[in-house]
Amino acid sequence: MAAADKCDYKPACINEMMKRLGIEVGGGILPRHSLTYATARHRCEQCQTPDACREWLKTAPEALNFAPKFCPNGDILFELKFDQLVGPRRIGRLSVRGEALY
Repeated sequence: MAAADKCDYKPACINEMMKRLGIEVGGGILPRHSLTYATARHRCEQCQTPDACREWLKTAPEALNFAPKFCPNGDILFELKFDQLVGPRRIGRLSVRGEALY
């Protein structure tokens, strides 16, 4: 069974999209990412282009850098991929987790 065929249930599409982008699917258990993952799942459930997503997943390569333009989660997926590659962003003298940097 092709990965895109597993997307009959919409949240399965977001999981497959994350895998293709190299994003840890289980990363939503981390407190700093839990709301982001929940938002991505909700957007996927409400998506108006599920057929386009399934078709795209059937033909897209196994490794990607960006989500397709029609994906309502493009911004979230970019942020998650960035955080995974670079690490948490810093705000002033605190990291996004509230840890002092000095």
